Amino acid sequence: MTEARNYGLGDSAAVAALVEGRHGDPFALLGPHTVDGRRVVRTLQPGALGVELIDARGLPVAELRRVHDGGLFAGIAPDDAAYRLRVRWSGASHDTHDPYAFGTLLADDDLARMADGSHVELFRVLGAHPVTLDRVHGVRFAVWAPNAQRVSVVGDFNSWDGRRHPMRKRVPSGVWELFVPGLLAGARYKYEIWGADGSLTQRADPVALAAELPPATASIVADPTAFHWTDGDWLRRRGALHHAGSPLSIYELHAGSWLRGKNNEELHWDDIGERLIPYVAGMGFTHIELLPISEHPFGGSWGYQPLGQFAPTSRFGTPEAFARFVDRCHEAGVGVIVDWVPAHFPTDIHGLAHFDGTPLYEHADPREGFHQDWNTLIFNLGRNEVSGFLVASALAWLERFHVDGLRVDAVASMLYRDYSRKHGEWVPNKYGGRENLESIDFLRRVNQLVAERHPDCMTIAEESTAWPGVTQPVDQGGLGFTFKWNMGWMHDSLDFMTHDPIHRRWHHGEMTFSMVYAYSEKFVLPLSHDEVVHGKRSLLGRMPGDEWQKFANLRAYYGFMWGHPGKKLLFTGGEIAQPREWNHDAQIAWELLDHPLHLGVQKLVRDLNQLYANTPALHAWDSDPRGFRWVIGDDAEQSVFAWLRMADGGRTVLVVSNMTPTPRHSFRIGVPEGGRWREALNSDATEYGGSGVGNEGERHAQAVRAQGFEQSLVLSLPPLSTVMFVAD
Repeated sequence: MTEARNYGLGDSAAVAALVEGRHGDPFALLGPHTVDGRRVVRTLQPGALGVELIDARGLPVAELRRVHDGGLFAGIAPDDAAYRLRVRWSGASHDTHDPYAFGTLLADDDLARMADGSHVELFRVLGAHPVTLDRVHGVRFAVWAPNAQRVSVVGDFNSWDGRRHPMRKRVPSGVWELFVPGLLAGARYKYEIWGADGSLTQRADPVALAAELPPATASIVADPTAFHWTDGDWLRRRGALHHAGSPLSIYELHAGSWLRGKNNEELHWDDIGERLIPYVAGMGFTHIELLPISEHPFGGSWGYQPLGQFAPTSRFGTPEAFARFVDRCHEAGVGVIVDWVPAHFPTDIHGLAHFDGTPLYEHADPREGFHQDWNTLIFNLGRNEVSGFLVASALAWLERFHVDGLRVDAVASMLYRDYSRKHGEWVPNKYGGRENLESIDFLRRVNQLVAERHPDCMTIAEESTAWPGVTQPVDQGGLGFTFKWNMGWMHDSLDFMTHDPIHRRWHHGEMTFSMVYAYSEKFVLPLSHDEVVHGKRSLLGRMPGDEWQKFANLRAYYGFMWGHPGKKLLFTGGEIAQPREWNHDAQIAWELLDHPLHLGVQKLVRDLNQLYANTPALHAWDSDPRGFRWVIGDDAEQSVFAWLRMADGGRTVLVVSNMTPTPRHSFRIGVPEGGRWREALNSDATEYGGSGVGNEGERHAQAVRAQGFEQSLVLSLPPLSTVMFVAD
């Protein structure tokens, strides 16, 4: 240590800790320091043969001496001029600026706002960012790990050696930072963390903007400003498309299984977009909804167990490719919604679990922090930094990628502390109740910030309970979502449809009960991916009867759905009546469109979307009780349903569903006005694969009283059908 003392390294324990990768403050030893009036430079280069200082021209100015066999070098710099390091290895050498010659990187204000959870642009502060400091190009790294004993950034650039680039800890925030000169976008990296519990792990960056293709797990340095957007016109007008009175028809899909390559491989965003975007636009859907595209380790989770809350999965290409996909959707007039998962995260060792050797992102108590249904960990939303991390993630998808809405997954599991838990398996809140107060505050904050910063965007809740006020504004005591999935309608109506028509009379209320609460929230009617997996069968597979009846039932059901108040959501494959369950490892069975019955269902969905979008009565008062009136709601014996849809200034629509295979001729139904009623859609039309029973395109009202109306129509109700009439 005599040699080391000459360079101000008299603390042998500190030197040993540094070279062994156990020192928590590398800047105290490395970089330039003043010792006895001299400028001393120290650098740790394990495995190097030698190190010298070079000037701006690349000329040597001083040779550093090896002061420890672990690769610690030190020497005297001749002046205060800028220097670089020339490191000699066996058979090679490289020149680099000294990472430990740079001062602190992150502003105190950024760190303070991160600590109190108020930093809504966290992805601009934490993570890996190409920057230029003192005219030196490189990458600035920053990660929150307050309880770690040491954090290093590792990657190909340092042979994944955690001794090479230990980071500076900023107190009291617990953020570790380091500038690595010469590094460029595209570099792979992780953080090597010596945890509070003595563990040594390599972790992906929680705020990475890009990641490796799984099963590889490294993060990738990305440039957040790399894409040039051209969707300004869409952004200016999209607000008019997202309010409660707009027609909203959502095509839900999994990007990896809508279409696949010749060898069943997943396609790139560019290839997906080339086929998907014109298809969706041609089908009349207003939006696509993507199952979670945040980076996730296990493909079989469909994205619902994410680790990269800020990074689009690399399975389909780069972040720039996803941005280009969204831009192309907007160019075609198609909105983009992404599923976002703030409820839980997986336990993978490269992820967030026990991140710094303590339960940092999750609750310490498994009664609060472990989700028994999914074997995942639950975010500790009572911690400012964790709540702020997720808030920033939500906003980042809207800001970085111009997505038009977030569908928030598993909201019910967040709202209740006893969700899917038995007595003794959960911890009450501070008032002794079951409500998760921290999650409630978090969801309100997300929705409030979205409303303030992006009022033209939507948030949609998957919430399966009767929690009140999900779509009420936050300032009125609600959670503040734009829309909520109507899980009750979905469960009840699907159950009704699975029964043989002869038994439907006993389940009649399952089709009418939804109108009891239809205006308690702003609803989306979801026929989602969850309904065509895990042995539930496909939608077509759940319909009773022979082949013709199955298709007729499904067509009638779609007509019923599009005529019912509420925005629409249909999972991919439903529009072609795919008979098998959805398989995320295979594409949709597009070859079915060679079969007239499948093609007929596709045509029906297209026409339903067109009628829905062009008829204000079918959407404008979705959330206003003035927009709906039962005409026949109690005919359980015949399983006939009839109702009116209305809107201010719009033409009234009569919707009639006959849910038995018996055609009903000369069926009188009351209407509120006389004149001609045009048969705008008939699910039994031959072009859809039906029997062709209909009303010759129109019916004229007669002055005969029926169902409380002075006028009425005499109709032919096709078997297993929904027919819509528009008053002219």
